[in-house]
Amino acid sequence: MKVFVLGGDGFCGWPTSLHLSAQGHEVVVVDNLSRRLIDVDLDVDSLTPIRPIEERLEVWKELTGNEIRFINLDLAQEYERLVDLFIKEQPDAVVHFAEQRAAPYSMRNPRAKRYTVDNNVTGTHNLLCAIVETGLDIAVVHLGTMGVYGYGWSGSAPIPEGYLTVKVPTPDGELDREILHPANPGSVYHMTKTLDQLLFAFYAKNDELRITDLHQGIVWGTQTPETALDERLINRFDYDGDYGTVLNRFIMQAAIGHPLTVHGTGGQTRAFIHIKDTVRCIEIALNNPPNRGDKVSVFNQVTETYRVNDLAELIASLTGVEVAYLPNPRNEAVENDLNVTRDRFLSLGLTPTTLSEGLLEETRDIGLKYAPRADPSKIIARSVWKAGMETSADLMR
Repeated sequence: MKVFVLGGDGFCGWPTSLHLSAQGHEVVVVDNLSRRLIDVDLDVDSLTPIRPIEERLEVWKELTGNEIRFINLDLAQEYERLVDLFIKEQPDAVVHFAEQRAAPYSMRNPRAKRYTVDNNVTGTHNLLCAIVETGLDIAVVHLGTMGVYGYGWSGSAPIPEGYLTVKVPTPDGELDREILHPANPGSVYHMTKTLDQLLFAFYAKNDELRITDLHQGIVWGTQTPETALDERLINRFDYDGDYGTVLNRFIMQAAIGHPLTVHGTGGQTRAFIHIKDTVRCIEIALNNPPNRGDKVSVFNQVTETYRVNDLAELIASLTGVEVAYLPNPRNEAVENDLNVTRDRFLSLGLTPTTLSEGLLEETRDIGLKYAPRADPSKIIARSVWKAGMETSADLMR
C-alpha cells in the first residue's frame, strides 16, 4: 500500500511513518516542518535531540533498506500542488496528522488562535476537496481527539465511539435517529477537530469518501521499536507548557527534581494511550477502512483513563518528587468523570501498553537520560483560556 503521512515529521507522524515502512508499505512523508518552526517561536527544544528530516530518512534507509520519501508541502496553503501530487503519485491511503495539535498553544494569543483555525480547518478541507477533484479512491485516516466530546457534561455515562442514538419526539410518536455525538470543545484546537467531524460527515455522505476518524486520548511515551533503533531516529519529547502532554511533563519534571505541576485540583479525568499503541492503531485503521458510501468510521483511540492528581501521586511515589498544585489556566470543570467505550480496536487485535508496564522505563530511558537538555523556565503553562485568569506563571514568579 502506498501511504502518504501528512505531518509525518511530528510526534505521532514520525513513529507512524517508520512503523508503516517497517510493515512493508511504501511511505511518503508530506510535511511543511511547521512544528520545528514553532519550537523556534517558543524558544524551546524537544527534550530528545531531533535530527533534520533528511538525516532521519537517510538513517532509516541505512538501517533497514527501506526508503521513505519526503515532500515539503503546506497542506493549508498549496492546494494545487496537493492535487498534482495525488495525480502523480496515486496513493492508496492518507494518514492525516497535519494539524496544529496543542490546546494550550491554540489559546496562547490571537495569532495562535487564528493560525490553528486557518491551518487545521483549511488543511483538512483541502485534503478532502483534492480527493474529490482527482477522483481517486483514497482512504483517509485522521487523528482526532477525545476532546471533541468535551469533559464532564455526560457524567458517568459511557462515551460511545462517535455516534449516539437519540429519540426525536414527533406528533406521531418518537423516532430513533443516529447522530454524531454532541461536540463540546474546550479550546480552539478542540474546536477545529469538531469542525473536522462535520467536514468528514459531509464528504462521506456527498462524495462517498472513505474516512476513518480516530478520537485519540493523550499520548504518552516516546519510543517505538523503530525509533529506538538509533538515537538519530528518536522521537520528539515535548515538556513545555504549550506542547508537553501532562504525563510526559511529569516524567521530565521528576527527572530534574522539579515539583510535578498539577493545574487546579487535578480532579480532571483524562484518557491516555502510549505512542506504541498509537502507531499500531493507525495500522489497524488502514487495514480496516470503510467502504464507499459508508458513514465515517469512528474509533475511540484510548487504552486507560486516570485523574491527573492520581497520575502525579503515582509518579511522586516512584521518584520522591513533590506535587505542586497551581492555578488552572483552562476554563473547565474542577473535576470530571470519563467513561470511554473503546471496543473496536480491542476487537481488531490491539494489546494495550499500560502505565504499569512502561512508566519506569520511560522515566529512566528518556527523562533521566536527557534531563540535562531541559530548560526549567519553559515548564510552566503561560497560555490562559480567558482574559483575567491567573496563570501558573504568575504564581511561580
